[in-house]
Amino acid sequence: MSFPDLRSFIADLESTGDLVRITKEVDPVEEITIIQHKVLNAGGPALLFEHVKGSPYRLVSNLFGTRSRVDRVLGNAAELGQRISGLSEELMPPTMSKLWGARRKILPLLKPAMRNVGDGPVLENVMEPPRLDDLPVLKCWPLDGGHFFTLPLVHTVDPVSGKGNLGIYRLQRYDNESTGMHWQIEKGGGFHFKTACAMGQPLPISVILGGPPALTLAAIAPLPEGIDERMLAAVIMGRPLDSILRSGTGHRIPAAAEFVLEGSVKAGDVRKEGPFGDHLGHYSHSGDFPVFRVDRVLARKDAIYPATVVGKPPQEDYYIGEALEDMMLPLLKMIKPAIRDVWAYPETGFHPLAVVSVTERYKHEGLKCAFSILGEGQLSLTKVVVIVDGGVNVRDFRKVSSEIAKNFDPEDDLYLIAPTAQDTLDFTGPAMNEGSRMIIDATSGGKAGREPVEVSLPSASEIHGDVVALSSLGPAVLMVKVRSGFNSEAVREALARHPVVGG
Repeated sequence: MSFPDLRSFIADLESTGDLVRITKEVDPVEEITIIQHKVLNAGGPALLFEHVKGSPYRLVSNLFGTRSRVDRVLGNAAELGQRISGLSEELMPPTMSKLWGARRKILPLLKPAMRNVGDGPVLENVMEPPRLDDLPVLKCWPLDGGHFFTLPLVHTVDPVSGKGNLGIYRLQRYDNESTGMHWQIEKGGGFHFKTACAMGQPLPISVILGGPPALTLAAIAPLPEGIDERMLAAVIMGRPLDSILRSGTGHRIPAAAEFVLEGSVKAGDVRKEGPFGDHLGHYSHSGDFPVFRVDRVLARKDAIYPATVVGKPPQEDYYIGEALEDMMLPLLKMIKPAIRDVWAYPETGFHPLAVVSVTERYKHEGLKCAFSILGEGQLSLTKVVVIVDGGVNVRDFRKVSSEIAKNFDPEDDLYLIAPTAQDTLDFTGPAMNEGSRMIIDATSGGKAGREPVEVSLPSASEIHGDVVALSSLGPAVLMVKVRSGFNSEAVREALARHPVVGG
């Protein structure tokens, strides 16, 4: 459905009983986190907090806390991905007759992503100098380094190519006029910043809060580098985004956004940011990141501040990521025909574990697909890739585990790649943005002449009191619980004596 702004989405949810208003005063320090966490776990509605302590603004959260609410914006994700990829296949190689034959399919995709308008609701209130302390910015978890914007759409433009990028990067509020800018590795805004630094100039920033909900989903989508996410938002909406050209930044901002923060970042202006309770279920480390200097805040009258809670899965990103995986799969299959399905497990935070099913046309084609995924945009941040045969349901981890138990031999089928660039949020590496990757080949192809893999899970007592077999996750899974006094060497020795697949 085409929602032109956040308010139309809120009204639609409320009309169907999928949003509730909370009129009692709530605290942005942890209390909203607790409320949303409990409501989301119960499959409950979106939440509009009408009185947030210390702020004149309302706050909405849990907007995408169910798959049905994501689908209200995105539509059928798989059909959308199939429509885009199918059109690409139909037109390759392009000819005039093919273009003419597919004109009815092409025209909706060729509509401009943005439509210029001279004015809009976001210009109703201009705060200069800015007052960021007025915004109901959340402090979600006890050890967080401060209050964080958790649903900001950060817009930048490449200083050389002029191509735009829209991404969601957390912003720690430092004071009324500045925040951190947590650009993780492999993020388009970070690449634009490096280009600006090399040119010796600051990089203009526009942070959008609210606006069409399709814009939020597009900002999260793992699009190829150089593709402006606003184009995807326009495709999802079926209409161009109304935008206002701003002379100060040179950016085109959504006319119907709730807030826009305008400012810049420049080389050498850094500050400690974090820690932050992140979507891997861990506090990400504190580190030096660029400072976003805010010049002004634009806002609608009676603006609504959008937020989400980030933390141990599942959170809202579970349902968003699930839908976006369905949308991106047809495009990935078009690029790699051997791939049947891909599933990055949202329970792990997506990047730590992905399973790929392949129909191998020659020996080790599955391995080739795995290496290809590890070199593809944000998919390159995947920590562990498991390859299975094409008929295996990659979303059923018990079945995946059974394939590992049946086909995986650690001596031949384990590929450890180190050192590599790693997700900024990964806490297992020797340093930020550094770590390792692993490929587990659990396909059956090319292994016909090999001795069967013996799988014999020992009891916990045979290994160590802190090791348990997780039978609910299948026959190839062990869990090691680390605690004070844990003898990891004893576990390694015990595992070496047993032909098991462990971790």
